[in-house]
Amino acid sequence: KVDIDQPGTDSYRHRSAGAQEVILAGGQRFAIMHELRGATEPTLDELLARLGPCDWVVVEGFKTHSHRKIEVHRQDGSRMPLYLDDSSIVAVAADYAAEFSGPVFDLNDVSGIADFVLGCE
Repeated sequence: KVDIDQPGTDSYRHRSAGAQEVILAGGQRFAIMHELRGATEPTLDELLARLGPCDWVVVEGFKTHSHRKIEVHRQDGSRMPLYLDDSSIVAVAADYAAEFSGPVFDLNDVSGIADFVLGCE
């Protein structure tokens, strides 16, 4: 569950009162919050269609979607790595020597990961 709005704010009260969409705006940014209210969660493609023009999109979630992914996996995590069964994973960033057939990056190798992403077509 993702919630950028805070109890006690006007926008929170408007959503709680039944508003379908609320815009939270400030001098440097804005966010549009859309309440599903039981409707089906939008697909990744539907959400991407709402974005303005951009060069890159970082997606968190949508693990079962077929888009190319870099999996972030920590050894002490309770979940098995997804790269074992997901052919859409093109690289792994981990805090251990992951046995993956493609590129494996240390979690802190920001430059290496960025170079990899910039090299993807």
